[in-house]
Amino acid sequence: MGLPRSSPFSSMAVLVFVLGLVLNAAVLCNGGITSTFVRKVEKTVDMPLDSDVFRVPPGYNAPQQVHITQGDHEGKAVIVSWVTVDEPGSSKVLYWSEHGKQKKQAKGKVLTYKFYNYTSGYIHHTRITNLKFNTKYYYVVGIGHTERKFWFTTPPEVGPDVPYTFGLIGDLGQSFDSNRTLTHYELNPQKGKTVLFVGDLSYADNYPNHDNVRWDTWGRFVERSVAYQPWIWTAGNHEIDFAPEIGETKPFKPYTSRYHVPYKASGSTAPFWYSIKRASAYIIVLASYSAYGKYTPQYKWLEEELPKVNRSETPWLIVLMHSPWYNSYNYHYMEGESMRVMYEPWFVKYKVDVVFAGHVHAYERSERVSNIAYNVVNGICTPVKDQSAPVYITIGDGGNLEGLATNMSYPQPGYSAYREASFGHAILDIKNRTHAYYSWHRNQDGYAVEADSLWFFNRYWHQIDDSTK
Repeated sequence: MGLPRSSPFSSMAVLVFVLGLVLNAAVLCNGGITSTFVRKVEKTVDMPLDSDVFRVPPGYNAPQQVHITQGDHEGKAVIVSWVTVDEPGSSKVLYWSEHGKQKKQAKGKVLTYKFYNYTSGYIHHTRITNLKFNTKYYYVVGIGHTERKFWFTTPPEVGPDVPYTFGLIGDLGQSFDSNRTLTHYELNPQKGKTVLFVGDLSYADNYPNHDNVRWDTWGRFVERSVAYQPWIWTAGNHEIDFAPEIGETKPFKPYTSRYHVPYKASGSTAPFWYSIKRASAYIIVLASYSAYGKYTPQYKWLEEELPKVNRSETPWLIVLMHSPWYNSYNYHYMEGESMRVMYEPWFVKYKVDVVFAGHVHAYERSERVSNIAYNVVNGICTPVKDQSAPVYITIGDGGNLEGLATNMSYPQPGYSAYREASFGHAILDIKNRTHAYYSWHRNQDGYAVEADSLWFFNRYWHQIDDSTK
């Protein structure tokens, strides 16, 4: 016998059913959404050394591990880097524009380093300058022996309404999941033009004696992307490579030898913190593992850097760092707290739009919150809604050997808008000075599927409430 249509029980059943449909992929907690997406349970496994993605290019002294990054502050220069093994060879780069007839050459420098029982190949760094904006260039390395040809496209001229699309990747490593992440990014139909990389590259320090062969394999693995579009580098904890037990006491030696950045162009005194302009974005890279307290070089640089940002020219102010400030996972919990105390008031004062971090091997997006009122004795220690504050996004979910961070704190704190323990990447698609569309893509989905997304409204030009609850 059925229940009457007017039965309050039947109405409640319908309501529960509808809510079940709405929440089938998420759980609402005290904060935002904790995804209940279920991944296949499997261990993260590194790709073996004989994997196709690690293949050494054929030919005598063939350049390998080719990668590019921005080479100046404005986007009219590119740093081209590569490694040769048999002999130093030439550090010259031959380059020309897609529709130009004249071929030019730029000459760089070559270096090597030793780490414990490892000696690097010959590492070349060549800076190409005076490029034209929004132009496709071809370039050749390996001149005199085995030549290899690549290409890149320079960004549009800096301006307030210039659209541009960034990819976001962090904590990549070189596992099978890492390969899925990079493939997913490459095949995303939104087509990122530059990767903002938030630290932890090769994870070579996870191997016995910090096996630097794994720096070489990682460089060959990512070449398929970073030889064609710049990756903007942030140093993570796995770049420190501090190992006094084997006599290695110079931090960051492999990283700084292999990955050069244009830090001097922004007045920085070290390659771990610097800034660039790209299209309508002003990007500030900070160092979680270099001194950042008051009076330190990084502190003094950032104090002078933030007032220089002209939001009429570059309306989007983006900060990259490795260790997140707002994190509701039990992994690396509060590791970024002392840096947050130092710099968060500046982020609010200068209306930073978004902060991207890694370190935690999962995904999380915050609401716009700040915790700048707390002064140890006043007891005001809970983050509060603040529309002048950035959104904090943790995207340390590239796929490295250490696996996913699955242990979350409960109840979900109020500052956390969405969190999920999955591997993936993100896209930030800047439309104009007021709007940008952000999406996060988990590896298990189709290439166009968005597991989390948000319209960003610019903090300077269009400061309206874009919170998600």
